[in-house]
Order: sequence, then C-alpha cells, then structure tokens
Amino acid sequence: MGKVIAITGKGGTGKTAVTAMLIRHLKKSGKASRILAIDADPDANLADALGAQAGKTIGDMREFMQESRFTAAPDTDKQALFEAKIFEILLEEDGYDLLVMGKPEGSGCYCYVNNLLRAIMDKTATDYDLVIIDSPAGLEHFSRKIFPELDDLIVVTDESKRGLTTGERIRDIAKEMGLKYKDLYVIVNKITSGRREKVIENATGLGLTVIGTIPYDESLAKFDLVGDPLIGLPDDSPAVQEIMQVVGKLGL
Repeated sequence: MGKVIAITGKGGTGKTAVTAMLIRHLKKSGKASRILAIDADPDANLADALGAQAGKTIGDMREFMQESRFTAAPDTDKQALFEAKIFEILLEEDGYDLLVMGKPEGSGCYCYVNNLLRAIMDKTATDYDLVIIDSPAGLEHFSRKIFPELDDLIVVTDESKRGLTTGERIRDIAKEMGLKYKDLYVIVNKITSGRREKVIENATGLGLTVIGTIPYDESLAKFDLVGDPLIGLPDDSPAVQEIMQVVGKLGL
C-alpha cells in the first residue's frame, strides 16, 4: 500500500476544500499516478468539490449485500459478488478514483457500512500510490479501526486559539484510542493577513506542527459561493499556491 492520509477537523473549517485542492494539485502535477479518494463524511461533498458525478455509494452496496442474503442462489460465490460490487461503486475519474460512504443504516449507525469499507480497503488499497480520506468531524470514525496505520493525520482548523485547541484535543483523543499514525499536522485555513506568525506561535505552544497556512482567498470564496468545483481554481490562487507547498512538505 502507498501513503495513507486522513484529513479531519470541525465542521465548517474547510477540510473537504483542502482535500479537493490536494487532489487537484496531485492530479495536475502527476506526482501520484494512482490516487484513491474516500469521502467518509456523512455530509458527502467531496465529489461536488472535485466536479465529479457521484453514483452508487458504499451505503447502496450495503443494501444490495443484505438483500442478496435472501435473493441470491445458494451456490452464489459471495466473494466474487462482493468484488463485482466494489467496481460498481468505485467512481473512476481522470487522475483519481473515488469512493463515497453514503447513508448510514437504521438510526444513524454506520456499523455495517464501516465493515464494508474496511473490507474494500483490504481488497483495493494496495493498488494505489496514495489513499486520501475526507473524514467526518471528530475521531469516532477512526476508533472503529477501519483504516490501517495512517502515515499522516491532518487537522484542518481556523486561525483562532479555540480552533487550534481542537487540534490539540484531536491529537490527545487519537493517542487515547490507540490510533496509529506517523505524523500529525495542522493546516490553518482562511488565515487573515498579518496573523500567520501569531497563529504559528499559538500552535507551537500547544505542541502542534503547522504544515500549511491557507490565506483567505477571494477566488476560492467565489467558487464556494456559486458551487463551482474547486478542481477549476486557477494556478495563481493563493490557496492553491499554499497547497503546493503543503504537498512538498508531505513528501508527495
């Protein structure tokens, strides 16, 4: 398996935008030829941010697999059926493949969907140079041990001290849960002019490593306002320029 990166943070901090811009740069640069993007957030927006048309989800696969227990012939090769369904829900785009988690089962439970995602990861992740996960807010998702050991856990936050404290809490909770990762980084999003040094000082005081400070970007704000895919951001966008630096620091 190649490198595995998970991106998390509080809702509204821009983690999906950061994920999309990372994929945008890697796609354009060709630095990672085989990328698997996973939208594991129940509020699935990664496909829209990438300009992709999401089709079937892992949630749809769950419904099919449950129904097949009653409708499939007794001699059906269930492993072959499972593998065939993977390719049905895997969205193949130019430069990356995309998996979308989809809806939970019952009253918000992701148990079976998570099991399916774990099995899909075991089956397919070795085919990719990079797996990048747009994670739900918080760390409950990781506690279920869906993903193997992460190379990088990236927390996206705003510039406030409270936002950075969230990064500190995520780091501490990850340690308590025994989440395995090699490095934890913070990306500060929508940082205003003149505050970068103070933000880095605050982060250092909390024992956090800031790998990127994305400035407020009017072009990104306009794209978000009208719902245009971030894959179309211009190369001279300040946010895109900072993401290029982040990619280098991550060794991608």
